Amino acid sequence: MKFLPREEKFFALFNKQAGLIAEAATLLREGVQNGLHKLPEAAARIQVLEEEGDELSSNLSKTLGDTFITPIDPEDIQTISSRMDSVLNGIEDTAHRLVAYKVHPVPAPMLEQCDIILAQANALKAALAALSKDQAYGEFCQEIIRLEERADVVDRSAVSRLFDTEPNPILVMKQREIYEFLEATTDSCLAVAVALQYVAAKNS
Repeated sequence: MKFLPREEKFFALFNKQAGLIAEAATLLREGVQNGLHKLPEAAARIQVLEEEGDELSSNLSKTLGDTFITPIDPEDIQTISSRMDSVLNGIEDTAHRLVAYKVHPVPAPMLEQCDIILAQANALKAALAALSKDQAYGEFCQEIIRLEERADVVDRSAVSRLFDTEPNPILVMKQREIYEFLEATTDSCLAVAVALQYVAAKNS
């Protein structure tokens, strides 16, 4: 792919957004692994990252409005940024509910979903780094898609088991909501990968 002219500021903002997502996903995974005594601290740090992400999105929109010629179509730039913002929001929402609902111990499927989100975040970061260097990134998008398919399997199995084995309807409600946010976050990662694939196809 060749993007002309090279507007490094857009790629730099993309890379910063991807870095925030990877950092937030790491904090979420570490938080659920270490239990309730670590989750509040992790959630607080994730909230700060989410606020930084909102500022980056705002800066990108302003930069887009001030730039006459962009390296890729303006609507694609906005789409990629918006979908990455959704990933970061999903991680923050998940962390907040884990703390608010005092889920302890964290069920194994939730841990696996957090592992999947972290793996997707790392693949996303690699994809954006490749994009900024005019390098192929299809393999990273395919990995994100594969991970989302795995997340679907984990979610369906976990929810089925939850309804079969948990007698407390309040706990069922709380855990089901958390699974929904985890699943939505993996879907948001998928949406970024799809947008990136679209850009690659348009510029090939």
